[in-house]
Amino acid sequence: MDLKTQIDLSRLPRHIAVIMDGNGRWAKKHGKMRIFGHQNGVKAVRETTEAAAELGVEYLTLYAFSTENWGRPASEVNALMTLLVTTIRKELKTLTDNNIRLQAIGDIQNLPEKCYKELLEAIELTKNHTRMTLVLALNYSARWEITQAASNIAAAVKNDQLDIQSITDQVFENHLSTAGMPDPELLIRTSGETRISNFLLWQIAYAELYFTPIFWPEFRKQHLYEAILNFQQRERRFGKISEQVQK
Repeated sequence: MDLKTQIDLSRLPRHIAVIMDGNGRWAKKHGKMRIFGHQNGVKAVRETTEAAAELGVEYLTLYAFSTENWGRPASEVNALMTLLVTTIRKELKTLTDNNIRLQAIGDIQNLPEKCYKELLEAIELTKNHTRMTLVLALNYSARWEITQAASNIAAAVKNDQLDIQSITDQVFENHLSTAGMPDPELLIRTSGETRISNFLLWQIAYAELYFTPIFWPEFRKQHLYEAILNFQQRERRFGKISEQVQK
């Protein structure tokens, strides 16, 4: 039986987040430069985005570039930034044809100017699309995001715009870059690594974690279906016991 037909569409995760890992190791396995892996990872992005939208997932967040990635060799970083620009430009028609809105989280203002400009243009051109929201985490760090939120809340308290006693989980969430989005219910990491790597640390408090040995350039629609089916087999208790959840 086709994996897609086994998925219960009434129990889809509203928000899926993906740590796209393994591009470099996949390239090395094929005797190529690391950028070859990043280039081939674009197809995985396209297939995963299409599959999620076809199923009815509302939000798909892809960890594209972390703040720590700036520490990689300059040649790889430059190639990645060039690839980002060309990919956004090339995939804009696909986003439009599929009614997919593009958003970004992270310290995007400190991306190279050309990348920042292309990103903002694509976000503006797709802002009214309603089928699904594709979120790119670029120059992103969860610790950076949480620190920024704490700093902004502190400033609001200092300026008498916010009472310290009124700070709640919801107030804090409203100061995160994902404000207005549902928390990810499913987090997927490819390549066999079992780390979170500073990604959406606040938001994944109750996410189901799914780790697959598949390198990102090899990730296809059926692999997303497998992750969702695995998610649907789990009992999500949120601190309660099974009997309470099953009532």
